[in-house]
Amino acid sequence: MDKRIIQVADGFWNIRGSFKVGGLIDVGTHASLVRRENGKYVFLDSYTLGDAEKRHVDEITHGGRDVEAIINVHPFHTVHVKAMHAHYPHARLYGTSRHLSRFPDLPWETTLIEDPAAQEMFEGDLDFSVPRGVDLVSANENVHFSSVLVLHRASRTIHVDDTLMYIRLPSPMRLLGLHDMLRFSPMLAQALEKRPGATRDFRRWAEELALRAHDAENLCAAHTATLTARENGGAPIKERILKALEKADRTLKAHERKYG
Repeated sequence: MDKRIIQVADGFWNIRGSFKVGGLIDVGTHASLVRRENGKYVFLDSYTLGDAEKRHVDEITHGGRDVEAIINVHPFHTVHVKAMHAHYPHARLYGTSRHLSRFPDLPWETTLIEDPAAQEMFEGDLDFSVPRGVDLVSANENVHFSSVLVLHRASRTIHVDDTLMYIRLPSPMRLLGLHDMLRFSPMLAQALEKRPGATRDFRRWAEELALRAHDAENLCAAHTATLTARENGGAPIKERILKALEKADRTLKAHERKYG
């Protein structure tokens, strides 16, 4: 298996990719391949597969014939959309409103992935969660916070883009007993809707996410790292999400003072 493809659990593979800001700093990106109960596969997000990566994916998916859908869940992750469609042109193509407006020439499914009607197509395999109290598509194109989070029930794995960041600390810090952390993106302050009650809605959504993911064992984050059950020497993911919400309290309270 290509080292950039991590088998997170049975039926779930996370593809770690490269994305360089200004052509210099590699902040990374990712996509995931998920096996459904019907034996077919879906991609979560898009990535331009290299030759070795595509060979491995095609080995899993019977030459790509069993890839039935590509689900783009982050409005601002668009660089690899066309390439992924070119890899698997027969797969149904889902995206957010911004994907459809950016690439109107692609054969998108008309139902947006942020809408329950599209999510119901994958009911039983995937549990979708759209953050509340924040803009899904920010008017400021530099604010990348919200995305549609996806929980694959069978493998107990969460796929998330910018909303949550899993940070694996370097060796010197691990020697001090600081191993890793899960946090909401620092873009939260800019992503919160400028209205009263936005922070209340966000808190309730985050608490619901922790509840819905009470038995999650793995988490794949786009720009940071993948947390797997076999590597997790710390708290369960549910507790990590609640801790991340606690750490965001200062940001949320500052917003409340301004907007109510």
